[in-house]
Amino acid sequence: MSLSRRGLLAAGGAIGATGTVGATGAVGTTRTTGTAGAAEAPAPPGAARSGHGGTHRTRVRTGFDRLAADGYRLLSGRTVGVVTNPTGVTADVRHIVDVMHADDRVRLTAVFGPEHGFRGTAQAGGSEGRYDDPATGLPVYDTYLKSGQPLADVFTASGVDTVVFDIQDAGARFYTYIWTLYDCMEAAALAGKRFVVLDRPNPVTGRAALGPVLRPEFATFVGRRPIAQAHGMTVTELARLFNGEFLARPVPLETVRMSGWARDDFFDATGLPWVPPSPNMPTPETALVYAGTCLFEGTNLSEGRGTTRPFELLGAEGLDGRWAEAANALELPGVRFREAYFAPTFSKYQGKTIGGVQLHVHDRKSFDPVRTGIGLLVTARRTWSGFAWRSDHWIDKLTGSADVRTMIDAGAEPDEVADAWQSELAAFRAVRRRYLLYR
Repeated sequence: MSLSRRGLLAAGGAIGATGTVGATGAVGTTRTTGTAGAAEAPAPPGAARSGHGGTHRTRVRTGFDRLAADGYRLLSGRTVGVVTNPTGVTADVRHIVDVMHADDRVRLTAVFGPEHGFRGTAQAGGSEGRYDDPATGLPVYDTYLKSGQPLADVFTASGVDTVVFDIQDAGARFYTYIWTLYDCMEAAALAGKRFVVLDRPNPVTGRAALGPVLRPEFATFVGRRPIAQAHGMTVTELARLFNGEFLARPVPLETVRMSGWARDDFFDATGLPWVPPSPNMPTPETALVYAGTCLFEGTNLSEGRGTTRPFELLGAEGLDGRWAEAANALELPGVRFREAYFAPTFSKYQGKTIGGVQLHVHDRKSFDPVRTGIGLLVTARRTWSGFAWRSDHWIDKLTGSADVRTMIDAGAEPDEVADAWQSELAAFRAVRRRYLLYR
């Protein structure tokens, strides 16, 4: 008996992935593998375990782990292209493209790179362009800022019949990878391609949807469709929602869910390795605050880009300890604010020492990132005379309407601002429930 080089390289590609993936449903409809709420299977010898609520839980198996453990049956006989970035890794941190390329059971012929690129070499607002991957020789196509028919043309030119999506999300509406997912689903439908989504955890849990819901007239690449600012869903659940609610022409969708993940799991409960989804999302703690503090992109304050704690450090020239005092006086649940001084190495205030705050989340279960972000905007405006919104009203694109900006300008309290979005949020939550896969 002999093994090909590709077979040898693929051996063990889904470490810790056991069991089978059983697809149900008809082609042309959403098909989800696995059973919602299914009990966890035992971990293989040596599998990592992590603490959670005083107990130890088996490491989560991602959609890719389960797909590989099932011998890639879902991709059998198909010509496959993968939309992914550096987060598309196995539990032993090998990239899924390298693993699949080395496996004779998969006909992988193309890779599609999003913002920051497939291998992650580009900063915010950049991509890697079209090139051949040096490690595998596979053609890499650029999807960044492409949508509709132009993106469908890319899929057609690649020659694939099945597009697979596997990217780690951060849980916020304005984190653009979920709109890469949406755009690729829409384009795959136009190009007549099958679409497969491999699930990964929402790193900040899937307990609840929080914050304002985008209004259609404010749609951009940081929010295509009306979902909450912190959506509380996994990428597979979002794909089901997009297909069922928003796509004029639904795509033939198949999904592979995780095993071992529960809705109240933070990322450190999964036992999975954290790979930064983008250069300024270095840790799961960044993701925890991001849905709120990213709002400072819409102001003249630094959101901490160019520091080792992006989105946890916020500041500007002229700010001092009065901001931390005012923010702490709000007594926001689960978080305290420390007076901080820092000098960003790039982005706003590059090379200048500025003052502001650092967020310290001490109870992440009670912490509400969106409510915290609003409280910080209100207190920054009140304690610093230099506060200003970006002239292009980018804050409206991030929050999904003009309400947050105009209410803060009118002197509203944080609770009043939050009250204004509750009816729209309740309506979204009702829709969201129909597409949830995990308990």
